[in-house]
Amino acid sequence: MRILFLGNSFTYFHDLPQIVSHMLSCEVQAHTRGGARLSEQLNPETEMGAKTLKALKEEKWDYVVMQEQSFAPVGSFDAFLNSVKALSALIKENGATPVLYASWAYREGTEKLASTNLSYTEMADALRNNYQKAAESSGALMADVGTLFTKTRDIITPYEPDNYHPSEAGTALAAGEIARVILENEWKRNN
Repeated sequence: MRILFLGNSFTYFHDLPQIVSHMLSCEVQAHTRGGARLSEQLNPETEMGAKTLKALKEEKWDYVVMQEQSFAPVGSFDAFLNSVKALSALIKENGATPVLYASWAYREGTEKLASTNLSYTEMADALRNNYQKAAESSGALMADVGTLFTKTRDIITPYEPDNYHPSEAGTALAAGEIARVILENEWKRNN
């Protein structure tokens, strides 16, 4: 199995792709840049976009995991949705299955969250709902990591001290959810 990860620091912190590789005994590759948006993966004028478009055209993948900039699914929903639809179409042309890595609200009670003018619950709900809409409209699977952060935030510390990047525990949650979604899809496909 080969998995391509498209994203930013939420994907590369604590080497999430490598953790998934160990969990699933598969080959992984990651096209990431801090703060990157999915639209950049589609732009042949950017280094990352050219690399991603070439990889989708010339290499065979089983799954492609897409992760958007942390607030874009809420603050720029239409652009996010258009990017997910366009990438999902290219991923399916490749013969692969698109997977959305749905991220989480910023830590409750922090300046980072306050800068959004949303409460924790509002941001978490908006992210989940908008990722779900994007998954449904593009035919992508969804790894709902954001809900896991919400459910476990009082048990573990899923955040780095900056209050929005994933800690090692948060990355482990994300990797586990992505692996679960892929394994569940493989089981459905083979049974």
